[in-house]
Amino acid sequence: MYYEKRQLILTALLTILLGSALHFLYTWMPNGITALFSPISESLWEHVKILFWPYLLAALWLNRGRPGGMRPWCLTLLLMCALMLILGFGYHILLDGRAMWVDIALYCLLMILGFWLPSRFSGPFSGFLWLLPCLLAGALAVAIGLFTLWPPRLLLFADLSLGKAWLPLPC
Repeated sequence: MYYEKRQLILTALLTILLGSALHFLYTWMPNGITALFSPISESLWEHVKILFWPYLLAALWLNRGRPGGMRPWCLTLLLMCALMLILGFGYHILLDGRAMWVDIALYCLLMILGFWLPSRFSGPFSGFLWLLPCLLAGALAVAIGLFTLWPPRLLLFADLSLGKAWLPLPC
């Protein structure tokens, strides 16, 4: 699909800024509604929200009036969230990384990937296999809501600001 380069870049920048603001929304206005869209702790899972919600909003904006246009964006959204969890686990849990600039760089690089990758696809995006990413993105949205309210006692949901890494590397 074709997207005007200027519109894509501007939307990407605004999406990055919105996600950055979402990181602090719950701190500014702690309530149940903001908890669904903003990280309530420094867990890896909670930080998926700053990718998921702004990117989904941007994808909806860019694909208004384009039947099937959301499908590659939903696929990319799922890939971005998976990469954020995998790379975050590697950096924060396995390597005991704590540098904020790495988190910011990872976030920005994933967002840039998110706006570049769907523009590489060409349609039509029809059939069940192309509907699957949208259904899975919807399931992820439900999981974000459920795990915000009832987080499991797993490492992925643990507040990393409270303790040491699970597998620190010997120096």
